Amino acid sequence: MTAAARTKHAATRVTNASSENTWKQISDELKSAVGPSLFDVWLAPLKLARLDGNQLTIEAPAASRAWVNDRFGQVLRASARSVIGADAEVHVSAAGETAQLGFAPVTSTASYEPGSELNPKYCFEQFVIGNGNRFAHGAALAVAENPGTAYNPLFICGPPGVGKTHLLHSIADYVNRHGNGLRVQLTGAESFANEFIAALRGGDINAFKARHREADLVLVDDVQFLMAKAKTEEEFFHTFNALRESGAQIVLTCDRPPRDLDRLEERLRDRFDSGLVADISAPDLATRVAVLRARAELDQLVIDQPEVLELIATRVERNLRALEGALIRVVAYASLSGRAITEALAEEVLDGLFPQKRIALRPEKPSVEAIREIVAEYYGLTVAQLCSSSRAAGILWARQVAMYLAREHSGISLGKIAAAFGGRNHTTALNACRKVEQRIAVDTEQATELRELTARLFKTSGVAGSDRSQ
Repeated sequence: MTAAARTKHAATRVTNASSENTWKQISDELKSAVGPSLFDVWLAPLKLARLDGNQLTIEAPAASRAWVNDRFGQVLRASARSVIGADAEVHVSAAGETAQLGFAPVTSTASYEPGSELNPKYCFEQFVIGNGNRFAHGAALAVAENPGTAYNPLFICGPPGVGKTHLLHSIADYVNRHGNGLRVQLTGAESFANEFIAALRGGDINAFKARHREADLVLVDDVQFLMAKAKTEEEFFHTFNALRESGAQIVLTCDRPPRDLDRLEERLRDRFDSGLVADISAPDLATRVAVLRARAELDQLVIDQPEVLELIATRVERNLRALEGALIRVVAYASLSGRAITEALAEEVLDGLFPQKRIALRPEKPSVEAIREIVAEYYGLTVAQLCSSSRAAGILWARQVAMYLAREHSGISLGKIAAAFGGRNHTTALNACRKVEQRIAVDTEQATELRELTARLFKTSGVAGSDRSQ
């Protein structure tokens, strides 16, 4: 081999190594974005075909190329751009057909406001469904599947941090992947107002109107920010009417229902209320634990003790962003201090986050012992029977109810609750709570029993604020 050939060969090896390293980084980003299970099934088989500047070509198995391109196109592009740069483009080809195909770039068919690009983690697949958001999730999915025909407008309301923006982005993500080129306009109400003012001052109001009125699907976050902005309200009113007349789908989110937007013009409130209003309430404990578990899986966090997630979910009750923030803080503290992620460490970290709340709640929470006694008396049993190994139907149900009430109101982890009922384990207590939830959802008599027991529990314990039983 000549010296020139050796030099060329060495350069090729360096280039190949660099490309493979880039693809490894992109693969790591993909795995973090979609989670290990989805990655292993659909994205692990992908192979790097070519990296030419900002143009990335990857090969997928022929049988799944179309699905990968459609389902994961956006996250592929986002992951590539996080590694290569903002102008990166991705092409997906079938394995063995790289030379023959004119690759269709994985690009978005939707348009978004600057700063409102889709978050790849905000999709329906990553949305945790619970009792407080089930209806809103179903409505959002129906709108995504049939824009302009299902519910129009769809008005999703609820307090901050319960998943409204996640659903909004999920609709855009779904239409982007399955909408056959439908034009999507995603913006926030404050951004809409700022852009409108800039258009008035800059003299390009017609371009502004065209951008917002010619879309097939318009998604507006936090419409409460339209209040007390007279000119912006007027423009939004006409935009809303134009979209309705053209058959476009409108989805709005807000921190309160339309009737409570008292500083908004009545004609706008009436239009917001003319479609489907879907409320999202604060997540219950089971949903909060599920959210934490999903986030841990998505970020590949190893949590050996499930009690850690339950402790965080017990202490952070209303805001999902604060909930995930608490998890991140616990994990970061463990990493920086070189300690294992245990229930004791989580207690230490959370004491710094929510000291007043924790101190205030502790005297109000009934003990497991009190719950055992009240449930045993209600069902005509003894505490010893509740804690025994008996699986007689009456005793088993009473035991499950007691564990459920302890989870809801005692403030301690499932592991400790299980131990208080004859030394049982965490899984037994978790299954007991699930069975009670499933039964009271369909059996009104058992649901009434739970309400009566809860009322007795708080009355006996002298706990203020017994409306927590609702």
